[in-house]
Amino acid sequence: MLRDTSTAHPMFDRIHTIWSLLEGQRIRYGAALGSLIVASVLLYGVPIVPQVVFDAVLTDEVREGSWPERMGLWALGGREFLSENLWMAAVAVIGLTVLAAVATYFRGRWVAIAAESVVCRLRDRLHDHLNHLPCTWYDEAETGDVLQRCTSDVDTLRNFLAMQAIEIGRAIAMIIIPLPIMFMMDVPMTVASIVLLPLIICSAVFFFGRVKSIFREKDEAEGRLTACVNENLHGIRVVRAFARQEFEREKFHERNDEHRRLDYKLYAVLAWFWAASDELCFAQKALVVILGGYWVAVGSLEIGTYYFFIAAVSMYVWPVRMMGRLLAELGKAVVAVDRIHEILESPVEVVTGNGTPESSDRSGCLVFDRVDFAHGETPVVRGVSFAVEAGKTLAVVGPSGSGKSTLINLLLRFYNPDAGDILVDGLDIKTLNRQQHRRRMAVVMQDPFLYSRSIHDNIALSRRGASDEEVHLATRIACIHDSILEFDEGYETVVGERGVTLSGGQRQRVAIARALLQQPDILVLDDALSAVDTRTERMILEAMRDRHGRQTTIVIAHRISTLIAADDIIVLDAGRIIQQGNHEQLSSQEGLYRRLWEIQTTIESTEERTS
Repeated sequence: MLRDTSTAHPMFDRIHTIWSLLEGQRIRYGAALGSLIVASVLLYGVPIVPQVVFDAVLTDEVREGSWPERMGLWALGGREFLSENLWMAAVAVIGLTVLAAVATYFRGRWVAIAAESVVCRLRDRLHDHLNHLPCTWYDEAETGDVLQRCTSDVDTLRNFLAMQAIEIGRAIAMIIIPLPIMFMMDVPMTVASIVLLPLIICSAVFFFGRVKSIFREKDEAEGRLTACVNENLHGIRVVRAFARQEFEREKFHERNDEHRRLDYKLYAVLAWFWAASDELCFAQKALVVILGGYWVAVGSLEIGTYYFFIAAVSMYVWPVRMMGRLLAELGKAVVAVDRIHEILESPVEVVTGNGTPESSDRSGCLVFDRVDFAHGETPVVRGVSFAVEAGKTLAVVGPSGSGKSTLINLLLRFYNPDAGDILVDGLDIKTLNRQQHRRRMAVVMQDPFLYSRSIHDNIALSRRGASDEEVHLATRIACIHDSILEFDEGYETVVGERGVTLSGGQRQRVAIARALLQQPDILVLDDALSAVDTRTERMILEAMRDRHGRQTTIVIAHRISTLIAADDIIVLDAGRIIQQGNHEQLSSQEGLYRRLWEIQTTIESTEERTS
């Protein structure tokens, strides 16, 4: 689980994160804000037109009127002109409405373009950042939670930037713009029109805090739900093999029920807010209608001004009421920004290094010198020292958990040793550029990863521009060429996700061909022949022996038959080298290697007799 940083980053960090994301689109957001203000001013100009008609034209009393009324009357041509051409009022209302609609259109267009551009860049940035995070970060992260942050949280931020952010600005503008006009028209009516606004805003702020905390819980629950689905899909064959469908169903039901419960809790809080804000908004409008009606009846308020206040309150009270929803979405966006910010602020793997071997010196000579490494408090590798000459083959054998794969992780600089040095061609790998160092090596894992592409594309991934002849040569060495030709579409056969349409042995051989095509200085086979039958294994090893000297090879295996032809063999146990030598030396002396050799020889002899 990724660390909760809800209190680690203050609000200015979130604002800074959003501000940095808006780089390149700030002008568009500024233009959208300008369009919003223009649209709000034009909309408030609409009720001024009827007010001018009621109070300055359709009345026998000639009065000076308020400043907004005088400006409106002047804009419509004066009292005499307007009284003779009342149709101008209708034209003015239509014109103001159309212009406001045009401004609203450009506001929406510019915000949509800016938001989509920002989110597109954010997705690219997240993907690139995840590709450069160290393995230690992934050791602590949950895949489902990371996916949740990169999908659902990004969409939450996109919705906020595309809709809610500008709507918050609209709500603020709809409150601020009419206030000076209202105060110039009638102070008592203005006070009556805004007396309940503080309560509406305070309720919105209160529910903002509630929604924010609940949404964080809900979002994390959704991450656990996503992780459960992801794990189940990847392990579907294991689930079916052990008839664990009911167990997995119950586990998913628990995660799903937790998510539903928090979702219900969130919507219950929102329901309370909608009910409370509805009552406050209706009360505010009722107050204006009742007090305004009374003042009109006693003659202290003009009918046109009364109409303007009713229209103005109707126009701004609902945007203010929507502030609750907008602040709720802001709460979600703040949580999303926190979770995204945590990924972006996680330190990436340092790839720089000063050591760069010359091309003529790149032979693949490898040295481990008193290397120690521990996962937390648990020692995994202790005082390991060995050397492999360029072009030679080193085999590593030992029981599970003895540290075999950890040696490869250290060699690839997925982790740094706690003590000791690892040298490649005489250079400490800590001084090398990580990417350049890794390009010199090719690793084939026990369960290799294949993309959902054609077999040819999967193999050619290791070296751009490789010819078909080079690809076929690699597959012949890996003993997979003939099997590929048996497929209906040959090398253009598309394998399923993670290569699921191929057998385990076929996946391993395709991965070996991909590694050989790379022509690495160091080739690592991490139990990469475990799914291959002994006959095919023997053919692959013989073909690779014909290439002996082309690259340094490290072979990790449990089957002794895989290790027999190695130039040197080290035997690991509990992170230490307990034996070292070639097959003849180790099989003739007491120890773990000899016991493994005798057990496997006995099993193979028994299988041959019974077959």
